[in-house]
Amino acid sequence: MFAYILRRLLYAFPILLGINLLIFGLFFFVNTPENMARTILGDKRLNQQQIENWLREHNYHLPAFYNSAEQVPGNLTQTIFWQKSMQLFLFDFGKSDTDNVSIGRELLHRIPYSICITMPMFLIGLLLDLFIAMIVAFYRGTYIDYSALVICVVMMSISALFYIIGGQYIIAIRLKLAPVSGFDSQILYSWKFMLMPIIIGIISGMGASIRYYRTIFLEEINKDYIRTARAKGLSEGSVLFKHALRNAMIPILTNVIVSIPFLIMGSMLLENFFGIPGLGGYTIDAIAKQDFAVIRSMVFLGSVLNVAALILVDVSYTIVDPRIRLG
Repeated sequence: MFAYILRRLLYAFPILLGINLLIFGLFFFVNTPENMARTILGDKRLNQQQIENWLREHNYHLPAFYNSAEQVPGNLTQTIFWQKSMQLFLFDFGKSDTDNVSIGRELLHRIPYSICITMPMFLIGLLLDLFIAMIVAFYRGTYIDYSALVICVVMMSISALFYIIGGQYIIAIRLKLAPVSGFDSQILYSWKFMLMPIIIGIISGMGASIRYYRTIFLEEINKDYIRTARAKGLSEGSVLFKHALRNAMIPILTNVIVSIPFLIMGSMLLENFFGIPGLGGYTIDAIAKQDFAVIRSMVFLGSVLNVAALILVDVSYTIVDPRIRLG
């Protein structure tokens, strides 16, 4: 198992290095540091000296890859690539371009707010989706199955904005069951602010998830081992929740574990509309302010989380089905 995990980790590094080079090219060649300075300073009457001062203040005045004015190892370390890109591998995100605040400190401060919303939404939604999908698969070919499919397709076709705005109007404005938006600085006392975004997040994702899990269970309940279990006299509940669910774990794990980046990064729409100070809202604010340092850090962090999720998927496969590791 250790050798298997080590191989997956070694595969991940060149992927992240390629992503890092791509991010560097997009942020420092397609959009040059001088363009960043003009965008952030935002004054049409800027002179060249003001631009150079801003570049020097944020270390954007350095050469891109090689600094011939420095001695070894400064010729490599005193470059934009090393200080702005390679430092990301050490999770040193530097400071923001607009207000000069530590990005790493902001991330640590905002991650708990995102998790408080996404974790309950993910766990409750997963349990509901699996349970409903099993029931729909059990009544396959009946009006319950057909009605559920129609409802799922309709729910998938509706924009997430509709759920957010509709939820705010019905739950907050009409029924007055929760605040329209906002968040309490004390996370333990902020449940009333979390309730509505969690409910809306669960409902907005149910259509696609139930349809996906229904397909998985339909494939499983038509296999020979299910017929054998039924022939032995096992109850339908035991067949579905014990045998079918266990053997459907590989595709379920694929869908579940790749959601890990979403749990940490948060939902941009939910956090923005409900005023939640999480990572999703932080990213939206950075895009609005055109803070390229924050945007670059969030893109890299998202890629690291996605690669980590894919490694966890591979590892979880070997736990559920050891034949994969042996193969």
